[in-house]
Amino acid sequence: MANAIVHFEIPADDVQRAKSFYSKIFGWKISDPWKMDYFMVVTRKEGEPGIDGGLMARKMPGQPFMNYVSVANIDKALQKVTDAGGTIAMPKSEIGKDMGWIAAFQDTESNLMGLHQGPKGMTSGTKKAAKKKAPAKKAAKKAAKKKAAKKSAKKRR
Repeated sequence: MANAIVHFEIPADDVQRAKSFYSKIFGWKISDPWKMDYFMVVTRKEGEPGIDGGLMARKMPGQPFMNYVSVANIDKALQKVTDAGGTIAMPKSEIGKDMGWIAAFQDTESNLMGLHQGPKGMTSGTKKAAKKKAPAKKAAKKAAKKKAAKKSAKKRR
């Protein structure tokens, strides 16, 4: 899809506190590879769907951030948020028929963040699609190898 979100930035008054918060609730890996006080936020393993982003010191009052994070269980995620020091800004609400639920919270830096849980049986649309495609790709590769082996055997005869 054109113009998909490919990066996010989280402004923070206390960068260390924000790093701790996001690592605790989502397990994100946060580092400063260039030693420039701009922290890379890795939200996924290599090859998995999703986006990564950045975390930095807030540059001006009211500097905004907002994005939605896909979660398997919104209730558990909201509990993690409050356990880590965040507050619920909007409780779990159904989006619409077969669309899942959303909620919003404020993190320890007063940023507003959204959560999204897909409809029942769907943990995250992209992960489910990726799992379905993998066996098809393997089958196609296997079929291509068989075809090449048969062709090679015919040539030897």
